[in-house]
Order: sequence, then structure tokens, then C-alpha cells
Amino acid sequence: MILSNYVVNLTLSGVLIVGAYQFYFWCQRNVLFEPRVFRSPVDDRIPYVPAWVWIYSLLYYPAILYVNDVLKSAEQFTRVAFSYLLLLALQALFFIVFPVRTPHHWRPAKKHSGYSERFLAFVQRYDAPTNSFPSMHTSVAMLTALHLYPHSGPLAFAFPLLIGLSCVFTKQHYLVDVPAGAALGWAAYRVFQSTVAS
Repeated sequence: MILSNYVVNLTLSGVLIVGAYQFYFWCQRNVLFEPRVFRSPVDDRIPYVPAWVWIYSLLYYPAILYVNDVLKSAEQFTRVAFSYLLLLALQALFFIVFPVRTPHHWRPAKKHSGYSERFLAFVQRYDAPTNSFPSMHTSVAMLTALHLYPHSGPLAFAFPLLIGLSCVFTKQHYLVDVPAGAALGWAAYRVFQSTVAS
């Protein structure tokens, strides 16, 4: 792909990411039912490790943008972008119809003693405890890994694995949110594959 097309795709990707999150935030404010709280002894045993916030936030966006490096045409970019928009629509449907929030005690008032906790507090100012199920971080990471797999092989799945771990160690998500998010990302990719085959 020539440099000018790459720059255009990268710019459009950034706009799509910013635009997509406006729907994410809208869903936090417009649920149809009272958000549920899952209770699981497994989740209570998972330790809170705030340092995982750096993976949760800083690995996420560069890995998504990296998909542009493996695209070979404008048509391929359009189809890949469609797969992410489809995934966003599926996520929004879950967030509105089946809202789930993490427990209040997972976000206690802390003094934010270290850089990690301060950064996590900053993230949580915008990322409300709702929109928990399925994990959108994990679904996007899985979809990204599936797009990268033909180029990177099994190494691509390190991305959703690390993101899934960061979701539970930062207490941003329940454990069940992670495989559910991965399954949703896989479903969006299957639809993408059907558009390529047709």
C-alpha cells in the first residue's frame, strides 16, 4: 500500500475509534433496565493489580491501529472497518438490553498512591462501571487478533490474552465478561469472512 493511502487509512481508523466510543458512552447513560451485578466467588479471588492498567489502556489502541499495516487495498480497509462497526452494534445491543455493572466495592475511594492507581482512576473517570458484559476491550482485541492472524500467526492471540488478563486484574470486568467478549469478536469476524467470500 502506498504511503498516502496508509496515512488516509490511519486517519480514518483514528476517527472511527473516537466515534465508536461516543456510542459506548451513550450506552452507559441509556440502558433499558437496571444494570445487573454478577456475583461469583471466582471473581472475589482474582487479585486487584492496578499495574495492569498500562496493558488495559496503552497496548489497546496501538494494536488496533497496527491492523492498517497488514491491509493491502482500500476495499480491504472498508471491509475490516465494517467488521469493527458490526462489533460495535452488537456490543451496544448487549449494553442497552442486558446492562451489567461491576460492584461498587471494586472501585473504592483510594488515595491513588502510585502511578498505576492514579492512571486507573483517570480511566475510570470516563469508563463507568456499566457496559461490563461482554468485555468490549476483549471483543475488539479478539477481532483485531483474527485480522492479524494471517500476518502474525498465533502470536496475534497474545493481544486478546493480555487484554483479557488486564480486564480482570484491574477489576474493570468480571471473569465471564472476557470469554463472552472473545466470542462476540469471533462472531463479528465470521460475518466479515462471509462478506469476503461473497
